[in-house]
Amino acid sequence: IRIKLSLLTADGQLLEDLAEVARDAALLHGLLMRTRDAPNSSEVVGHAPFALFPSPVPKSLFLQALAAQPLFNRLVDRISRDPEFLENVLASTIKVDDFTARLFSIYRHVLQEGPKQSIVLGLNRSDYMVDQDRDGGMSLKQIEINTIAASFGGLTSQMPDVHRHILGVAERLEDQKKILDNNPAAGLAKGLAKAWELYGSERAVVMFLVEEIQRNIYDHRYIENELWKRNIPVIRRRFEEVFKTGSLDQEKRLFVGGKEVAIVYFRNGYMPQNYTEQSWEVRLMMERSLAIKCPDIGTHLAGTKKVQQELARPGVLESFFPNEPDAVDQIRATFAGQYTLDMGEEGDRTVAMALAEPDVFVLKPQREGGGNNIYGSEICQVLEAVKGGSERTAYILMDKIRPRPSHNYLLRPGEPLRLNACLSELGAFGAYVRHGKDMVMNECVGHLLRTKSVEYSDGGVAAGVAVLDNPLLV
Repeated sequence: IRIKLSLLTADGQLLEDLAEVARDAALLHGLLMRTRDAPNSSEVVGHAPFALFPSPVPKSLFLQALAAQPLFNRLVDRISRDPEFLENVLASTIKVDDFTARLFSIYRHVLQEGPKQSIVLGLNRSDYMVDQDRDGGMSLKQIEINTIAASFGGLTSQMPDVHRHILGVAERLEDQKKILDNNPAAGLAKGLAKAWELYGSERAVVMFLVEEIQRNIYDHRYIENELWKRNIPVIRRRFEEVFKTGSLDQEKRLFVGGKEVAIVYFRNGYMPQNYTEQSWEVRLMMERSLAIKCPDIGTHLAGTKKVQQELARPGVLESFFPNEPDAVDQIRATFAGQYTLDMGEEGDRTVAMALAEPDVFVLKPQREGGGNNIYGSEICQVLEAVKGGSERTAYILMDKIRPRPSHNYLLRPGEPLRLNACLSELGAFGAYVRHGKDMVMNECVGHLLRTKSVEYSDGGVAAGVAVLDNPLLV
């Protein structure tokens, strides 16, 4: 890419000057994150980590990811409404993974009681990398789909202006024109607004369920502000606050601090450490309520790694898309190889395969939030410890994606400018709303590109590994 050949090899002073401009541009355009030193102080803010230049992404694969997203929206929705499928797929996992078991216990409780709300809202993000085979051919392969607290829709909406600013200063006006418009914050808010309207109470609020420490609060704020623009009231509450002030009335309407809640938008609750016993009580209360949950408990479970692995089996996608072979083909084309570790001959073969060639696989536990996957020799350490017992069923095995590195400067507050060999991960944001049997909204509402140094196997922006970026389509 010509922009890279000239700018990345520019003299040191030019790059330092450009980096200084870039950091100021990030602040100017609202690419903000609270610092680690004072996570609860809005007075201590720096720019979110980002790439100095946009990174190359094959145009055809970028468009493939966006086109597939409405299909993944439909797939997640259908899985969430199939208790027999979820029961069968997660049967082994819930015996050994306490977190998934607690979630599934709530799911069963809600099923037995009967769902109170016919409006379903899904805001998810499907993540991919570009895999390069031995012959140089490239294909799009899905890493995972995030069905709860899919982040960075707000901050990435600011990235186009940041890179346009940088390329303008660098006098790269033709490249500046290639930066794509991207506003997932508005698209995610559109889904929230549609669901809120269907709930039917102008006084009811959208409640962001948030973490104790909110470094990434400005990512939330962009979506929140889009709702305020529509005169939709928003509150932000933690589990502890809902425990103290939350209740259900006789009609199962959820009230928090005296305010009726139309939507519970989870930006927390996706990791075991997010929960105390009080938090589990709150989660059950919210799931039993008339409030629209984003996601509801079934949709949360639909995003587990075990479900992802099961979908790769022959015939499974067809059961969710009968008489839609094109939809099946589009989704299956993005799947990397997935292998079960359930007890039995098939699981035994998976263990043997992983121990023989650990460098070509990824071992994935049932966890979200980044930084949880296991690679290389650590796969052997884990599997040697659990291979003979049911504990191994808490994991799945997946083919390791082999992307081709590019080069970029990754800007983080307080860190020196350094050229890195990098890998990029592309995300497609989806928003859907179903009212009864009718899908009233189903869209891909934007994209996300995150870039990290090749020295890191796993971890996202919030984990301090990846940075925000823009795709430069090639």
